[in-house]
Amino acid sequence: MRAVDRKRVQTALDALGYRYFVDSAGEVGGLWDNRLFSFYLIGSGAQMLQVRGRWPRRVALERLGAMLEFTDAWNRERIFPKCYVRVLDDGMVHVTTEVSVPIQHGLNDVQLEHHVQLGLMSGMMVFDHLDEMFPDPVALQPDGA
Repeated sequence: MRAVDRKRVQTALDALGYRYFVDSAGEVGGLWDNRLFSFYLIGSGAQMLQVRGRWPRRVALERLGAMLEFTDAWNRERIFPKCYVRVLDDGMVHVTTEVSVPIQHGLNDVQLEHHVQLGLMSGMMVFDHLDEMFPDPVALQPDGA
């Protein structure tokens, strides 16, 4: 078991063959199917690793009830990931996913890669379901329309 830091998260992403970026604050993130995922070390001394995903689309406030029903059902029926909706300042609704794992005692490389994969793949499942429930109207337009 070794302590988890941003460099180890980057090493895990490298080992998994993923492309990622490091922002100006030093946070690690990347795009998977145009969906933004970020990797956070939370708490003093990095007590938690959190993989947070954001659905790239936003929906009108009138759909808030349907979005809440979806996230409530997801969280009730599945362990991972936690998902929730947020109403943005412009009144649009967006969905975030989170998988958090305690790391205060460290992780080995296999465990770290597993948790990175778990956060990404389970978040992608949520977003795939949302894409089916709320199809992108632009993507449905025929070419040249």
